[in-house]
Amino acid sequence: MNYKIMNQYPIKDYLAGMGIHPTKDKGYYGMYHSPFREDKDASMKVDYDKNLWIDFGSNEGGTLIDLVMRMENCTNGEAMRLLEQKLSGAPYYSFHGNNTPMYEKERGTMQITNIAELNTPALLDYLNKRGIDTDIAKQQCQEINYTVNDKPYYGIGFRNQSGGYEIRNPYFKGCIAPKDISYIQQTEKKEACYLFEGFIDYLSFLTLRKNQNPQFPCSVWHDYIVLNSTVNLPKAMRQLVGYEKIHCFLDNDTAGKTAYKELEKEFGLRVRDTSRHYSEHKDLNDFLCSKNRTKIAEHDKVAKPTLQLPKRKNKGLKM
Repeated sequence: MNYKIMNQYPIKDYLAGMGIHPTKDKGYYGMYHSPFREDKDASMKVDYDKNLWIDFGSNEGGTLIDLVMRMENCTNGEAMRLLEQKLSGAPYYSFHGNNTPMYEKERGTMQITNIAELNTPALLDYLNKRGIDTDIAKQQCQEINYTVNDKPYYGIGFRNQSGGYEIRNPYFKGCIAPKDISYIQQTEKKEACYLFEGFIDYLSFLTLRKNQNPQFPCSVWHDYIVLNSTVNLPKAMRQLVGYEKIHCFLDNDTAGKTAYKELEKEFGLRVRDTSRHYSEHKDLNDFLCSKNRTKIAEHDKVAKPTLQLPKRKNKGLKM
């Protein structure tokens, strides 16, 4: 799939798939809160007809590929690889400005070819770079081999309660349908449920807990829900009925804050905004990575040998 086809995919639909929606929709353009910086006034405009975006606050803009590069902090090639998998797995879309459907040969579907234990070094290295304990990841995830338009790919798979899989690898973030929440129920009492947007944050939480308390890395006395997208919030709400406490580990962005407000409206004082503990970070994984960077810096500082030159005695000048 070439860059021209990628850039015709509606930016509005791409953002919606990420749980990002306009605060103002005029039909031919929408105003959004910037997805890559703090933005109180919704200063990013998406022109639906031209399929272009501009962020008035940072004076940036461009095509869909430009937006992915900015959001994912990646190169042009990495953005295209990410989009190739994401868009090839889309069941159907039509181009804005006309009603011509995408060519059949370009549509494709994602087909699972094998499910195995998570062992591929490249995937484990990806998790390591994100600060995730790989032993925990092996317990909670699987390695998924799949094809898109007969091209083979592989990624980290996290199963949802409908049998679909969230897929992650260094270049792709998507889902093999059906899309749903993941519900990890470990008790019958419904005392507390911990809520996360994505499974990387869920694995980050388990990693942080293991680091603090190695004997109980999985917190068997709590239940967990992973939304796998804020779009799935209504499904999670039905599952959350009856819990005494709901701890929200959501992202510090517009989608996360909106989801928290919806939960607070529905469940009142039972809801806890746990994101305050990492308020200076975009999400829980970013917080985990920052702690690891600090730990590495401190280790390097201690381990770095100090060069001390031997003292020389001043014997004076000999005449």
